Amino acid sequence: MSNPVLCDIREGIATLTLNRPEKLNAIDYAMADAIVAFLDTLETDPSVKAVILTGAGERAFSAGADIAQFRKSVRLGVQTAVRDFVRRGQAMTARIEAYSKPVIAAVNGLAFGGGCEITEAAHLSIASEKALFAKPEINLGMPPTFGGTQRLPRLAGRKRALELLLSGDPFPPQRALEMGLVNQVVPHADLMPAARALAQRIMRHSPLAVSSVLAAVTRGINLPIAEGLHMESEQFARMVPTHDLREGLEAWVEKRRPRYAGS
Repeated sequence: MSNPVLCDIREGIATLTLNRPEKLNAIDYAMADAIVAFLDTLETDPSVKAVILTGAGERAFSAGADIAQFRKSVRLGVQTAVRDFVRRGQAMTARIEAYSKPVIAAVNGLAFGGGCEITEAAHLSIASEKALFAKPEINLGMPPTFGGTQRLPRLAGRKRALELLLSGDPFPPQRALEMGLVNQVVPHADLMPAARALAQRIMRHSPLAVSSVLAAVTRGINLPIAEGLHMESEQFARMVPTHDLREGLEAWVEKRRPRYAGS
């Protein structure tokens, strides 16, 4: 059995590759658990400043959940299906969304179902021109279960999301860009260089400030504006006693590049 997720760390960037190309990188339970385990490990590795998620092979980022495995859980009843499938998938996407380091999805092919939900949860996403997205769960007689009914409307708006969720029709990367599901669409050969370049643009800055921005946005987006502003204030307050804020201010005044700890 090959590893369901591969990890490569170079120049401060960890690339996690969904590694079931013969199954179009379908997300089985082992893969979902491996993604979370890698994220747990990488979060405490000071040498890693950003994470890229992509798929093995030329055809798929991920075609979604492993339906054969999920079907067995459904046959065992509600409690098993919810515990093994829904909670596991939601925990995976929630971990990605709330991660303290930037997570970039590099969508190299099909991103159906759970693959699309990973894209929705990632902080930033770049799609190859060969990418294709879909919310096909309705074809199975069910709603999305890894967060797709909640994140897609927040990204694309209620009516556009419902059209995709209720039709199950695939949509091209350009439409994903227009809806805010991805940040860029690039030629296929440029996908990983573009993802790494985006990560490097972020890595120029204070790791603490990057984490603070991620926390403020991820937690604040679902709060009323007053509570979101309080969250923003809290994140700033955490930066006040740090070297990074003092160094950033001094570098600005002295017209030089800041030297952040660990960067």
